[in-house]
Amino acid sequence: MTPHKLILGCAMLAACMAQAQEAPRDLRKPLVQAQQRLAARDYAAAYRLYARHADTNPLAQFTLGMFEREGWGRKADPAAACAWFDRAARADIPAARQFVGDCLAQGIGRSVDGAAAVQSYRKAAQLGIAYADCQAGALYMAGTIVPKDVTLGLRLCAAAAQAESPPAMLKLADAYLEGVLAPQDLALARYWYDQAAQRHSHEAQFRLGMMLSEGQGGTADPARARFWLEHAAMEGFAPAYLPTAILYANAPLDPATGALRPDDLAKVYMWNSAAKAYSLHPAQVAEIARIDSLVLAVMPAPWKPELDRRVADHLATYPAAPVR
Repeated sequence: MTPHKLILGCAMLAACMAQAQEAPRDLRKPLVQAQQRLAARDYAAAYRLYARHADTNPLAQFTLGMFEREGWGRKADPAAACAWFDRAARADIPAARQFVGDCLAQGIGRSVDGAAAVQSYRKAAQLGIAYADCQAGALYMAGTIVPKDVTLGLRLCAAAAQAESPPAMLKLADAYLEGVLAPQDLALARYWYDQAAQRHSHEAQFRLGMMLSEGQGGTADPARARFWLEHAAMEGFAPAYLPTAILYANAPLDPATGALRPDDLAKVYMWNSAAKAYSLHPAQVAEIARIDSLVLAVMPAPWKPELDRRVADHLATYPAAPVR
């Protein structure tokens, strides 16, 4: 399993366990042992235990769908996953309703049905998954499988965002930034990235940092840009590594020496080194090499082993996919 697939699998495992905690107690009780094996990533044993209850327990059906969707201990089978989600959705398992919306919107194991996808997403939202309203909204904004209605789409996404859904905040910000699904509004994009960033969305922290750095949607603010980019970088969001290094390289100079402060110089070296481990884009690779050569020319040589150790510890803690 590749690093980014491992991270995704862990996130979906957590989501699945959360779904189990929210299910009625009489559904959870027979699945305690299965949930323990799933949490331990003993997928073969967990699958067998869930399968024993698949005829009568919609939470077991939902979790078997997760096995098929995420490829836990087996080759992923999206059509089989959708079949399990269909069964669990009949008992109004909230995430199953949401995932059935995905199946209908994408035509997985069935024909594409935009109207039914919207209906399934809206039901999931009524059951407590606010982001599902924004997924329905995105269909209206795109207008490919349901009639195009940008106003309705933005209203649904805004309702989900106002219901404290960070993914909806991110989706809304993306729409306003890109200006494809909705009229471009950089100030609103920056606002919603800020809201999602405060709620621990690493992608939003990265995008907000870039907007603050470049003065998009408002006044440029290098200090806040560096704060948010470094926050994302510290939690392993690899696209933030190089911009963080660049912002530190452009930090205010020490008036006493006319050079970067030692802490800032060390940060340039460390974040640039982290970027070197993952960046594959030729322009980024060239920029990383240029920064590396400038830093090594002025950084005291005795710093290098300790800073390299810190970078290695960070990369071991947060394996990430290459940045292309």
